[in-house]
Amino acid sequence: MNNLESLFQVDTVFLYDQQCLTKKDYFMPFALTDVLTTFAGINQQPIIHFWQLDQAMILGMKDTRVSNLAKGVSTLKHAGYNTIIRNAGGLGVIADKGILNVSLIIPNTDAKKISIDQGYTLMWEWIKHAFEDAAHPIDAYEITESYCPGTFDLSIDGKKFAGIAQRRVKDGISIMIYLSVNGDQQKRGESVRDFYQVSLGDDFGKNGYPPVDPTVMANLEDLLHTRLSVDQVKKRLLDVVTQTNLETIIDEQEIPTLLQTEWFMNETNKQLEKMKQRNQMLE
Repeated sequence: MNNLESLFQVDTVFLYDQQCLTKKDYFMPFALTDVLTTFAGINQQPIIHFWQLDQAMILGMKDTRVSNLAKGVSTLKHAGYNTIIRNAGGLGVIADKGILNVSLIIPNTDAKKISIDQGYTLMWEWIKHAFEDAAHPIDAYEITESYCPGTFDLSIDGKKFAGIAQRRVKDGISIMIYLSVNGDQQKRGESVRDFYQVSLGDDFGKNGYPPVDPTVMANLEDLLHTRLSVDQVKKRLLDVVTQTNLETIIDEQEIPTLLQTEWFMNETNKQLEKMKQRNQMLE
């Protein structure tokens, strides 16, 4: 708990909960990631950002270099998924109403640098304190046949329910996780597998693209054998923050107010334009 205790020794943590976004607003959480991370670094202010997309596959830049992107996107559309290209590398993940995306956005100044592995470990610790018990230890290692595999895949009994990524901007870090809370995880896995099979052909599972096996991933509620809503997951995560330091206040009002200021509007519009340009290849 020492790392989390150190992180949350602050008077206030800002919270921004965007709820579940529809297609017209898909670019916004990605644009805000860079803006909020810059703000956190300048102002030494921890921020928690919750968001969801209603039904989409989020493609990494590597996914755009498959042999036949148009065919892969068409397959996703047939399965009921929209597509969006995020502003970072790596591989694709599904986002829907049963998946919660969480960003822990923290300062990373020269006086107190956080290494990449330390950042990942902070998120792992946070999730462990929210959901782990003696019967359900949460491990962190790569689940190679999952979609978007990485060294800090989180799993219970060998089944992945979450993946972690980072984005570093100036003096801030955004440590981002997607949590498969509930819903049809089998369909998610099958849809991502079909995307890669169709878009890569004979190169499926090669050249750094995962040989996706839907059976290696599961929802958190299934692994814990308890019904879980997305709102309950949010509450558990926030409870860890306030229980770590009883004096910490979670402020939900400040970010919506700041978003109306000139600096935030200008910076957000710049990032939205970048997202728009990046996603032109899907048009």
